[in-house]
Amino acid sequence: SDPYCNLIPTEMYNKVITSHGIIMIFFFLMPVLIGGFGNYLIPLLISLPDLNLPRLNALSAWLLIPSSICLIISLYFGSGTGWTFYPPLSNSTFSSSIGTDFLMFSLHLAGISSILSSINF
Repeated sequence: SDPYCNLIPTEMYNKVITSHGIIMIFFFLMPVLIGGFGNYLIPLLISLPDLNLPRLNALSAWLLIPSSICLIISLYFGSGTGWTFYPPLSNSTFSSSIGTDFLMFSLHLAGISSILSSINF
């Protein structure tokens, strides 16, 4: 009758849900909608990975690496332990670490990367 799963700790569950939501929105949905990241996802979906390799020399693709690293660091330092990671809406107890700052920086890098590649620099 208990709705919670006792196999995964609550904090770990919140981190997994937070990172999954961020990855799906900022690394998959946003690039498809605005044509960002040099359309790296479309060649992978049609099983032609060699078509996205020439696009990796663009600045926009190289911004994905620090963005992913900042996302991993933010989850290590505790982002996603509250009900939201947005600092003004979350409790100061849960957002007192640098995890939220790394997460916001990661989202900004992913957004800049997507916008830069969608305007074809």
